[in-house]
Amino acid sequence: MILLVLLASILILVVTVYQYDEQTQDYNIQRFERKEATTKETIELELTNKTSYPVNTKNLTKIFQERIYEISSINKLNISIFDMHGNLLVSSKTNAFEENTIQPLSYNLLNELSQNSNHRILKTRREEGVSYQSSYAYINDPKFKRIGILELQFTQDNSEIEKELKEFIARLSLVYLLMLLIAIALAYFLSTYITSSIQTISDRMQRTRLNERNEKIMLGSASSEIEVLVDAYNNMIDQLEESAVKLAKSEREQAWREMAKQVAHEIKNPLTPMRLTVQSFERKFDPTDENIKEKLKEYSQTLIQQIDVMTAIASAFSDFAKMPTQKREKINVVSVVKLALDIFNEDFISYVFSKEEMFANLDKTQLIRIVTNLVKNAMQASEKEEKPSIEVQVISEGRNIKILVSDNGKGIPEDVKDLIFEPKFTTKSSGMGLGLPMIKNIVEAYDGAISFTSKFGVGTVFTVILPTE
Repeated sequence: MILLVLLASILILVVTVYQYDEQTQDYNIQRFERKEATTKETIELELTNKTSYPVNTKNLTKIFQERIYEISSINKLNISIFDMHGNLLVSSKTNAFEENTIQPLSYNLLNELSQNSNHRILKTRREEGVSYQSSYAYINDPKFKRIGILELQFTQDNSEIEKELKEFIARLSLVYLLMLLIAIALAYFLSTYITSSIQTISDRMQRTRLNERNEKIMLGSASSEIEVLVDAYNNMIDQLEESAVKLAKSEREQAWREMAKQVAHEIKNPLTPMRLTVQSFERKFDPTDENIKEKLKEYSQTLIQQIDVMTAIASAFSDFAKMPTQKREKINVVSVVKLALDIFNEDFISYVFSKEEMFANLDKTQLIRIVTNLVKNAMQASEKEEKPSIEVQVISEGRNIKILVSDNGKGIPEDVKDLIFEPKFTTKSSGMGLGLPMIKNIVEAYDGAISFTSKFGVGTVFTVILPTE
């Protein structure tokens, strides 16, 4: 709309200026032609009826010596009469013969006049806002013999006309400026009205989540196209909710299946040696054997050891399945981490902290659990190194406390980095792969984050960020 109004304004201004200029030129030409016709009639009448001199080229000066000024004054024209060779005979211009004010007619002009079918030439020029129009025609005696050349010159000052044109353009510009402002305002309100519904739909689409309840769009008034779009969005929300319910149910069932498989697999491991032990004891049992008590004790220790393994498996799955209880208390993270490291007697474990006291609202037991698990993983990763090195750092960063556990172990291969926090995944020959997922659950329960950087063959750095409040 704005572009159309602007283009229309420019086009109308251009056409107006062009039309105004054309009309001015046509008016000046027609006015000059009327004056020219009247002047020629007066000269012809003078040569036919009023002069007492013989009508020839030599007497033109005598015939019009006084009369030319009167004719010029009446018609408001400059009149000059030349002989057939282009030499000036008489002129209404003051001092025309002094200092060669009027030059003889050029050969080209004389030749052009003789070859013109109407025997008339019109010349127009414009200088500093003033229009000059000149016509050249032959003067004939009563017998239609050419005896001289008549030059009529009309001077038209267009300054007033140009002033009026500028005033008209200024008024027209103000009108179109007002129209442009109105068009801008109208376009703004129309576009706002049209796009408000689209913006609402866009905002709702951006807030659409699979695991949350999404609101439907209710518009009071909208175009039919927008209503179709809103209906499609609302139908999609209904289908999304149905899909989310089905997906959640499917994920729960799949999780239980996977958990059952993992538990069954882990329990089978100690059951097999237990079965073999019982069968071996049954075959070799001899009540009369002198060492029966020692063999019975060995048999019992084997069973108890396997039962302890099963208990540990059950405890690990239980701890992973339940979310950690968010018990919050103000603790000194530096001292708690130090307490967690006291159980490790290895000399290659170092502890660095930036301040003696860094307080946060966390669960002391869970923090110890995090540090202990990360340090155990670091020890297992660097156990084959000649000079193992593990460093634990505690750093305060604004409203967060950062705990870094780094080692110089074998590192984590690129192809398994995305699986590190997945349940059941482990890079060790033993273990159930629940340690890091469990730590991740604890950290996220306290609105924290855990990440790592690793270079294969160089080492790994685990970073835990926990908020102070």
